Amino acid sequence: MKRRQFVTTTAAGAVAATAAGALPGPAIAQGKRRWRMVTTWPRNFPGLGTGANYLARLITEASEGRLEVEVYGAGELVPAFEAMDAVGSGTAEMGHGAPYYWKGKVRATEFIAVLPFGLNAQELNAWFYHGGGQELADEAYAQMNCKFFPAGNSGVQMAGWFNREINSLEDLKGLKMRIPGLGGEVMKAAGAVVVNLPGGEIMPALQSGSIDATEWVGPYNDLAFGFYKVAKYYYYPGWHEPGTCIDCFINLDAWNDLPKDLQAVVEGACRAANVAMLSEFTAANEDSLEVLVKKHGVVVKPLPDDVLTRLGELAGQVLDGIAAEDALARKVLDSILDFRRKALAWNELSELAFARARLLPFPYARG
Repeated sequence: MKRRQFVTTTAAGAVAATAAGALPGPAIAQGKRRWRMVTTWPRNFPGLGTGANYLARLITEASEGRLEVEVYGAGELVPAFEAMDAVGSGTAEMGHGAPYYWKGKVRATEFIAVLPFGLNAQELNAWFYHGGGQELADEAYAQMNCKFFPAGNSGVQMAGWFNREINSLEDLKGLKMRIPGLGGEVMKAAGAVVVNLPGGEIMPALQSGSIDATEWVGPYNDLAFGFYKVAKYYYYPGWHEPGTCIDCFINLDAWNDLPKDLQAVVEGACRAANVAMLSEFTAANEDSLEVLVKKHGVVVKPLPDDVLTRLGELAGQVLDGIAAEDALARKVLDSILDFRRKALAWNELSELAFARARLLPFPYARG
């Protein structure tokens, strides 16, 4: 898939590298500002890193240079999982990551990211934009001195790469797996040993045998990382991440200092980046899956229904247990569950019904 619109130029990368070494403060001169965006992704990583680049470029261009955003990949300014600390403290003005990375700071953030067996990408966007999700996310992120915007979505993910077949829940017991967020909590409840690693550390861990399995995103990103070289089985569906929010988080002081027109530029750019990333993942996953299967001989397998049923039961217990200990998490979860109830009713008559109809055995054009 062509991704020219997402990839920064070599010159821009050189500027960012220089800036990272010098650590200058944000420039405000003649009405112009310069912000640093720290990310949890390797620089220019397909879909995620390039999505951060696109967002930065869109803000810079839409503001006609009044707000210039420079992107730093994971480890270039701060380590991946220290991005929130950097933005909340003002070391950087903006960040790009995934809400469940911040659960150690505000527990509700992992509910904001995605629920196992929860909302798909379009439903999650609907919750943010029309179901009170934006306001609840702002409440959570304010505790980290940040403003929140959804700024991307992976769509439905894959269940992951495994070095052994999964035929029953017993096969998950003792399995060492990289899986973050609530999906990781559910896997723990199923008896797995859960490890949380940033993207750049997953492949070495698989190669060394320190983990037996990993989930990352889906065919697009997984092909880029080369997981097919070290793991035999590729399982679906992504029960744990049916539509994962990618977050843009902005230092509250920096956000409040922006004039209203630049705030509107940033908000509009985040909405555009949200749509653009999901579209890219959808198209690129289709192409990448074909490469994985036809070129690399990857074995793609479904998780058995009884395994999914048991994971769903455990997910309900895990979600309720976390919410019982945190008032804001309870508030966010209740809001999402109410939205999910209505989404299920409509989905059965719309997306699910159409998906079934599309699979009926009739000839269709030249496809």
